[in-house]
Amino acid sequence: MAEAVLIDLFGLKLNSQKSCHQTLLKTLNAVRYHHGAKAKFFCIMCCSNISCDNDNCELETGNGLSALLREFETVSNPSIAASLYTIKQKVDEKNLSCIKVIVPVHRKTLMKAFIDQLFTDVYNFEFEDLQMTLKGSLLKQSTEVNIITAQELEAIQNEIETYLRSLPALKGELTIITSPLIPDTFIHGFTTRTGGISYIPTLSSFNLFSSSKRRDPKAVVQENLRRLGNAAGFNANKFYQIKTDHANDVWIMGRKEPESYDGITTNQRGVTIAALGADCIPIVFADPVKKACGVAHSGWRGTLLGVAMATVNAMRTEYGCSLEDIIVVLGPSVGPCCFTLPRESAEAFHNLDPGCVRLFDSPDPYVDIRKATRILLERGGILPQNIQDQNQDLNLCTSCHPDKFFSHVRDGPNFGTQIGFISIRE
Repeated sequence: MAEAVLIDLFGLKLNSQKSCHQTLLKTLNAVRYHHGAKAKFFCIMCCSNISCDNDNCELETGNGLSALLREFETVSNPSIAASLYTIKQKVDEKNLSCIKVIVPVHRKTLMKAFIDQLFTDVYNFEFEDLQMTLKGSLLKQSTEVNIITAQELEAIQNEIETYLRSLPALKGELTIITSPLIPDTFIHGFTTRTGGISYIPTLSSFNLFSSSKRRDPKAVVQENLRRLGNAAGFNANKFYQIKTDHANDVWIMGRKEPESYDGITTNQRGVTIAALGADCIPIVFADPVKKACGVAHSGWRGTLLGVAMATVNAMRTEYGCSLEDIIVVLGPSVGPCCFTLPRESAEAFHNLDPGCVRLFDSPDPYVDIRKATRILLERGGILPQNIQDQNQDLNLCTSCHPDKFFSHVRDGPNFGTQIGFISIRE
């Protein structure tokens, strides 16, 4: 059963005062009857004002229609993208996922195309033909269109992009943390959670990752990324991010891309590469001599598997980089104040260096993945002065600072994501 019911009256034309009232009243009553037991949200989507062929037709008067309409929330907007995004916000406020869409048969494929762009697999949609429900001629009848052309899909995407670009930034201005160790040859930085358009509390506002398990669609993440590109000065259309596997595989750009990897290296100018982070460490690598760069995603497993040095070694092998020239900057991550592991997992960090673990004799010791990463980098030959893991908000614990950063430890499975990024200027 549906938790939310959306009736699409976007193209509604009312025939006459009496018949339109009676038919629409009958339709809405039927919807309330069939879905009232479980549905917590009833919504009518229309285009600004529902229009009528008869100039004397007053929609919200007589025959009980006005009272019934008050039980439905009405979203009026000239744009389908704006209307659906507004409805999505209302659905998300109530944490609903099962949505019944009652739609004219000729608009079903169009509606599905918009929904595919604005919702994720978190939501379960069912569709019902509105013309079957109405049993009248309120809507101009037409046969179902089963195919969206490439041109129509592009128009839908453009409408969505235009609307999302118009939205104001939430939770303050976009902020990028940079390191003085990395020269101006590179564009680089680490994002925080402010300055984007994501509105769901744990994703708000500058979430930069979309998945089937989260409520932020790819279109919203792409708009956040576009804003980041404009602010930082890189081309968001030439952007590649790690496909995380919590391991130590590295993709050398230009070679065949693996299915998953936790590191990327490149010497291509104008291409931006990025590592995700939401407690795990986003690491940025730069060699100003050979003009090569890299990124790595280092959680506790990746740290132990040596993903940081695997990225360094890929730069050495592929581009001839020297250890003494490589600069490594660790982005914000969870600190030893908040990150615990079962004792058997923490033991590997204790064996690396006892200073990486606090309260080792407890069932769930506190682990410092940042310290462990520095130790492994220094043992691998990276100069201590070429590693930055402190200062300028880089060493702030992501879990301890909800105003600045996303955190899986703090927020649970529906967490947002920040990134570390780098590119070589063109």
